[in-house]
Amino acid sequence: MADITRYMTADHTHCDDLFAEAENAVASADWQRGQTHFQAFEAATLHHFMREESVLFPAFEAHTGIRHGPTEVMRGEHVEMRETMQGMGQALDKHATDAYLGLAETLLMLMRQHNLKEEQMLYPMADRALADTASEVVRQMETLPA
Repeated sequence: MADITRYMTADHTHCDDLFAEAENAVASADWQRGQTHFQAFEAATLHHFMREESVLFPAFEAHTGIRHGPTEVMRGEHVEMRETMQGMGQALDKHATDAYLGLAETLLMLMRQHNLKEEQMLYPMADRALADTASEVVRQMETLPA
């Protein structure tokens, strides 16, 4: 597995773990723990999106000239996931278990499909296209402020 794929897949796993912790806390009506874990999940996921949208996608687009392809699709899916997370945060604030868990189920499906496309298609394409600069792209993503 090349640099970008390895780094970003590990970041997906980190976000997934935080998501599961938040969902488990809400399911057991531990609202404080749910809030803490949801905030950590949301922050990690938004940071992941920032890594892609401000570093990886522009580098890929500049190198390949492809601007209306996979990166455009991923950006659109990011918008949908951001909106779903916003609804989850609102449900959490209201201690609305069913609403939160319903939105969490929707987000889980979105994330699984999204992550699969990135891990099996986009990241390997980026590793190939950016082979000479992949480690620098990863370094830039690592140094983005949270």
